[in-house]
This record gives sequence, C-alpha cells and structure tokens, in this order.
Amino acid sequence: MIMHGGGGWWQFLRHDESKDKPQVDRQLLLRVYQYARPYRLLITTVLGTIILASLIGLIPPLLYRDLFDVVLPNQDRTRLGWLALGMISIPIVTNLLGVAERFFGASLGEGVIFDLRQEMYAHIQKMSLRFFTHTKSGEIISRLNSDVVGAQNAITGSLPNIITNSITLVSTLAIMLSIEWRLAILSVVVLPLFLLPTRRVGRILRDVRRKGMKYNADMSSIIGETLSINGALLVKTFGRQKQELKRYKETNTKVRDIGVRRAIVGRWFFMGLGIAASIGTALIYWVGGSLALSNDITAGTIVAFVAYLARLYGPISALSNVQVEFVTSMVSFERVFEYLDMPIEVEDKPDAIILQDVTGHVRFEDVSFDYLVGNEILGIKYHQPAKNPVKAGVSEHHQTSMHKEAPTNGKDQDGFQGPVASRGWALQDLSFEIEAGQLVALVGPSGAGKTTVTYLLPRLYDPTEGRISLDGHDLRDVTQESLAHQIGMVTQETYLFHDTVRTNLLYAKTDATQAELEAAAKAANIHDFIAQLPEGYDTLVGERGYRLSGGEKQRLAIARVILKDPRILILDEATSHLDSQSEALIQEALEPLFEGRTSLVIAHRLSTILAADKILVMDEGKMVEQGTHASLMQQGGLYAQLYETQFRREIISDKAEV
Repeated sequence: MIMHGGGGWWQFLRHDESKDKPQVDRQLLLRVYQYARPYRLLITTVLGTIILASLIGLIPPLLYRDLFDVVLPNQDRTRLGWLALGMISIPIVTNLLGVAERFFGASLGEGVIFDLRQEMYAHIQKMSLRFFTHTKSGEIISRLNSDVVGAQNAITGSLPNIITNSITLVSTLAIMLSIEWRLAILSVVVLPLFLLPTRRVGRILRDVRRKGMKYNADMSSIIGETLSINGALLVKTFGRQKQELKRYKETNTKVRDIGVRRAIVGRWFFMGLGIAASIGTALIYWVGGSLALSNDITAGTIVAFVAYLARLYGPISALSNVQVEFVTSMVSFERVFEYLDMPIEVEDKPDAIILQDVTGHVRFEDVSFDYLVGNEILGIKYHQPAKNPVKAGVSEHHQTSMHKEAPTNGKDQDGFQGPVASRGWALQDLSFEIEAGQLVALVGPSGAGKTTVTYLLPRLYDPTEGRISLDGHDLRDVTQESLAHQIGMVTQETYLFHDTVRTNLLYAKTDATQAELEAAAKAANIHDFIAQLPEGYDTLVGERGYRLSGGEKQRLAIARVILKDPRILILDEATSHLDSQSEALIQEALEPLFEGRTSLVIAHRLSTILAADKILVMDEGKMVEQGTHASLMQQGGLYAQLYETQFRREIISDKAEV
C-alpha cells in the first residue's frame, strides 16, 4: 500500500505538539476494542467476577448497621456470632474473586498486548529501507517497548479499574438511596468537587506524558548511538566524551523535569480529591447526627452510611484518577497506531508469484530512481529538482540519509524544514542485461549510482520508473521472501549478531549440518581461524562482530552467503581498508562464490574487473559504457580514465610488492 500526498509516517515522526493534541475519541476506542474482540469470553468472565465481587462488597455496612441497631440493644450473642462469621467470610470471598478477576484480566490484557506487539514488529519489518534511513533506532525501540507497555497499562490497569469502580459506585449509591434517601442525596452534593478538576488535570497530564515519551525516546536514541560499538569508537577517537555527556545531560534533565511536573500535578489533584471526600464525610456526620438526635434515623444507619461513603467516594476518586490515567495511557495507543498506520512502500501483490528454479537472468529496462520522489510518497516534502542531474560526484548515501541532505531555506506548510538532496535522480533511464551465470562488474566514480542498483535488485526499493525483471518476472510481481531466497548480498560493512560464529552462519541456513558449516567456512578461507578460537564455532563474535578483524568479519560474511547458496550474488568488493594478507584471503574466497551463479559486483579490484564477463560503467546515475575491458579501453572513455587514475595504481602497487 502506498500513500500519496502530504500524509505519511514522516509527519508522525515530526510531531507538532502545539497543533496536534492527542484526542481520545470514539474512533480510537473502537480501534482498541478490535484487538479485544478475540477475547470476548475472557471479557465476559472478568465482568462477571467484578459484578459479583461488587455486590458481595455491599454487605458489610449492612452488618455494621445490624450490629448497632439490633445485636447490641437486644444483646443477641447468637446473632453476634453470625455477624462475626459474615465479617470474616465476606473479605475472604471478595479477595478470592479479586484474584480470579486479576488472573482473567491479566490474561486478557497480556493477550491483547501480545497481538499488538507482534503486529507492530511485523509491520516495521515490512517497511522499506527508506524508513530505517530516516528513523532513529532509539525511536523505534521506544515505540516497541515503552509505548507498548503504556498501552498494556491501559488494558490491564485502567480499564478494569474503570469497570470495577463504576459498578461499585452505582451499586453503592442505589443501596444508600434505599436506606436513607436524604443522606444519599447529601452524599452526592460534593460530587462537583471531584469532577470539576478532572478534565483540566487530565489534559495537562496527557500533554506531560506525551512530552515525557518524546524525551525518553530522545534519550534512548542518544544511548543507542553513543554507547554502541560504532558510536563508542567514534566518541573516543574524536574525544567527544564531554560533549556527549552534556548532550545526554540536557535530555536527561528534560526527562527529570517532566517527571517532577507530572508528580506535582498528580499530587495537587489527589489533595483536592481528599479534601472533597472529607467535606462529604463531615456533612454526613453533621446532618446524620442531627437526624439521629431527632430520632428520625438510628445510629446504625449513620455507621452504615459512613462505611458506604468509603465505597462511594473511593470509586469517585479512583474514577477521577483513572480517567486521567486512561486518557494519558491512550497516548501510548496513539503512538503505537501511528507506526501501524505508516504506509508500506514495498509490498507484495495479492497474487504475487513465488520464485522457483531461478536461472538468474536479470534485466533492467529504462529504470530511473529518485529518492526524493519516494520521500514525497511517505510525506517528506521537498522542492523537486529537474530530472537532468546538475552535479556530479554526489554520494549515493547522501541521497538516502536525511542527515546528509542539504536543507532548503523554505519550510513546508507545517513549518518544518524540508530536506533537499543535491541530486534527486540517483538512476536515470538505466538499461542493461545480465545473462544467467555471468559475472558483471559495476564501476564508476563515487555517487554514480552503483549502490542504488544493488538496492533495487533485491527490491529494497522499487524503481520510480521502468522495470526490473528476473527470469522474465517483474520483481514487483514476485514475493519478497522468495526473491530474498534467491539473492545473497555481501556489503562493505558486515553485520554480525552478538552471538556465536555458528549462529551467525546458521542465519543463512537454519538446518545446516556441521559438515556444511565447515565446508562453507573452508571455501571462504575462515575455517582454520575459527578452529583456533577458544570455543571454535561456538565462540561469541561480540557486538556487531567487533571481536573479529575487518577481514575476518568479511570472510565470515562470505561463508554465510556460500552456505545460503543463492542463484544471484550482489557484492560490494571494497577491500581497501584491509591489510594485503586479509585482502588476498578474501579474493581467494570470492572465486568459489562466483562459480555457478549470476554475480553483480561493485568492483574495486582490477582482478575482478578483468575476470568479469561484462563491465558496466556508470556516471551520474546513467549507464555511459558497457563491454569488456579490452573494448572499453579502445573506446577511451570514462572507463579508460578510471583505469589510468585508479586501477593502474593497483598494478604498480602489486609490482612494487613483488
């Protein structure tokens, strides 16, 4: 599903607090209820236990009245014994019912939140790469953890409390009216003192909570960015510890201050409720005492009424507070739904084809791709540049990263600064063909569009214009899962989980045997190294694999792809940051990787380029040349220039080493 126009997830991420106050409306409540519908039996059970416990809870004040009006005046010891037994039995029964209600309520709440959390995780997984390049990881974690927990509190805490206190309030007021209507009416006179501040306080706490969530998400982002392996290395090597500590302190201060404000507002609110309850109790004693002195009511009636006041004002106070809590907790649902409502940019068609028996024939037909058009689809506004590129040598990562885009001086209608990239069209009218089993080298200056090509083939993005096909099937007509099974990628920056070598390899093939693992590792020239580790294949590689060297990580990534055995290989063959020995081992490991499969390689090594069946030369998003090394050298174009400026130095360097 693609959402056009000004809507989209970016507007959710750039939330304007002053213009968009969270509203708990009927539509939001109905949407929350949709998640509870599968648990209707549990809902009925919870309601039944709440009603039964509330009705039984009405009995003790009647026992108190009977004690003062009947037992004590008549000195009825037998009746006194029964009253004592009742006073012991009723709390036991009500507490047992409370345990049952808690069990069924927790089962209901946890079930709903389980479904919500699963749906949210699945939805975020479906988001295109664009979403992850524009969203901080801390923000995503905050939505999945803090916001879901807040929504859980609404289901397991606020909603049951509302139901329980509502039933208690109605039943208590009914029995009070039946006992003495004058005192009952007097009891509710103070209700406006409970209700008047509720709306105002609810609005304040709701806004405070939303700001608190935002500040916590910001703090999570700082932690994730600066305390990860990459972040910690960057901070230490640039000596920015003091600056990062200051930045964290600023956000931490906001979290602290908003927490203090929430506590103070809540305390004033509870103080008002306590004063209102005290006024009501004093009125009952005053007026009830006057009626008792006139022999209009008995002393037992006053005792019963005072006991019922606790059941009347307690639920009123709780409902006033629960309303505030419920409204603020619904902010969590709003934030969760904001992510669930984000449009999915790359999605399977209902009748998508499952790829099987792929040969590996790839065709790009008049493919153009504009990162900015994709941003517009998702609600990121910008000034559209002309289709013809105006600047060469623009980094492709510049196009995908929000933080590296040059800002415009203009603002959109919401007052937000709009991102503008230096070159919108990363690819323009690109056409080429890769026969099954061919090795194709992709070369060109930085920013030529090479990485974008490798993003489009596994369908991390869809083309803005044109068509990409695999074995004659448009990639938009096949399932993403089956496409992923046919493609293996080895990128410059190898990602490894903080787990064992074995687990990282098994990510490619979960049912692989030890023999298969070792065969893949041997093919990637990494088995001997693994065998020398303290625990062999069961050795932890550390966060992002940082216990391994760059060359070791890359060879482990190659082994993982060999184990996957894809029909199509996409490789960014950047080895310039490695020592000559690691580079030689990787080059040797790549040879079996190319065999028997279609390979598209962003080539940095002359040896790979010379071994290629076809060389594609790109510049400024266009295909400017294609052919073999010999034919391209004869043309004397861009490839010949690159050979003289880049690859020729490699030959000289290799000769010098010899």
